[in-house]
Amino acid sequence: MDRQFIILFVIGIYMLAMIIVGLYYSRSNNTVSDYVLGGRSLNPWVTALSAQASDMSGWLLTGLPGLAYLSMAGFKEAFWTAMGLAIGTLLNWLFVAKRLRSFTEIFGDSLTLPDYFRNRFRDTGKALKTVTALAISVFFLVYTSSMFVTGAKMFNTIFGMEYTIGLLVTSLVIIVYTFFGGFRAVCVTDSIQGMLMFFALFIVPFVAIYACGGVSETFSQIDPANFNFFPNGDGTVSTLLIVSALAWGIGYFGQPHIIVRFMAIKKPSDINKSTLVAMIWVIITLAAAVLIGLLGTVCFADNPLPEGAHETVFIVMANQMFNPALTGVFLSAVLAAVMSTAASQLLVTSSALASDIYKSLIRPHAKEGEILLVNKLSVLLVSLIALYLSFDPNSSIFGIVSNAWAGLGASFGPVVVLSLYWKHITKNGAIAGVVTGALGTIIFYNLKSLGGIFAIYELVPAFLLSLLAIFIFSKIGTPNDASIENDFETAVAFSKRK
Repeated sequence: MDRQFIILFVIGIYMLAMIIVGLYYSRSNNTVSDYVLGGRSLNPWVTALSAQASDMSGWLLTGLPGLAYLSMAGFKEAFWTAMGLAIGTLLNWLFVAKRLRSFTEIFGDSLTLPDYFRNRFRDTGKALKTVTALAISVFFLVYTSSMFVTGAKMFNTIFGMEYTIGLLVTSLVIIVYTFFGGFRAVCVTDSIQGMLMFFALFIVPFVAIYACGGVSETFSQIDPANFNFFPNGDGTVSTLLIVSALAWGIGYFGQPHIIVRFMAIKKPSDINKSTLVAMIWVIITLAAAVLIGLLGTVCFADNPLPEGAHETVFIVMANQMFNPALTGVFLSAVLAAVMSTAASQLLVTSSALASDIYKSLIRPHAKEGEILLVNKLSVLLVSLIALYLSFDPNSSIFGIVSNAWAGLGASFGPVVVLSLYWKHITKNGAIAGVVTGALGTIIFYNLKSLGGIFAIYELVPAFLLSLLAIFIFSKIGTPNDASIENDFETAVAFSKRK
């Protein structure tokens, strides 16, 4: 039987299974809460695996290995980026997860991040929810488009499928199971996809080492200078690079598609178990992804990947080193990474548009069924716009994800953390933080071409400026009512009891 047919058959079975899951869970989406937060019923394993699978995305199997494969400096940047992500993951689970789960329950049983901000600051106006929902929509459109690009590149690399056709196939499956299944379907499929990603990333490096001649032979071909991770004066790596790469970690505090999992776990006390599962998953998968890129420089030394194709290193490795059935499984892991993140992002964006813009600004008295319908239609709208943004086959997955991650991290990270730990933060401070973080990301991204200090990852200055804006506007504006700060103390006590 033809090798490509077997690979395509396995991938097809996987994609069909994801659609069936979505259709199955469509029966249980009777309310907006069911559709966007699963009725706060996730168990610790599903919470952890779905959070990490939606977090890492197709970038984990394409962008990160591709960066490590590209050059010695790229490998070092990939290493420090992985370090930053691992540290950020741990801090997010330790300092945000439990408090956010408790605070969102105490403050009006909030279903979305904009909803939480409105309830946290008792905002009776529309400015805070509007700027928050708009920031989510803009940066998630960019982020979701990178997921579509990943799937399209996989189909193009393995099957020679036209980029546009691969793009349409990938996006169609994601849209169908997100549209019908909602949050429960996304979380269940994310858990399956998270396990598949873990399995693929765990196995591929071992087989690659064996295929390249064994441990001694493989690593003897790697320049020892690769393992000097600190600045060494020869221009291969710089302090600025290390700071920028580690800064990926602070972006975690503001990623709505990740922290919504914290809001949906059944009990705050389950967070500890989820933290352990998440950290085991993230450390192993990040280490494996960077190692795959490095091993690619040895395995493909005699036949390097074409220029611009470095982000396909995992895909090519899986295709060349395994039988077609296993290749199909491992390439399904790429789709798993794409689908888990894109579906989560579509759901968060659609809920922001439906609940935080449509209901707040257009139809304040809209009923439950109407909001649920708008949520689903918003999935279609956002998907079509993201699809339009994905039509450039030369798009860099790492670059797109980097910018979207920075925008979300700088816009929401400071507000989320301070809303959980500083009772004097005000509504005006929160608005200033979101706006400053979003604009700061865009401005510093466009200043990169100037080089020098401006070459730093835009998340760093934008995050710091957002913190400063929150502090200044919270201090110079009207202070909180005493009742708001009393509610904060009540929420803190509640989180400790739980």
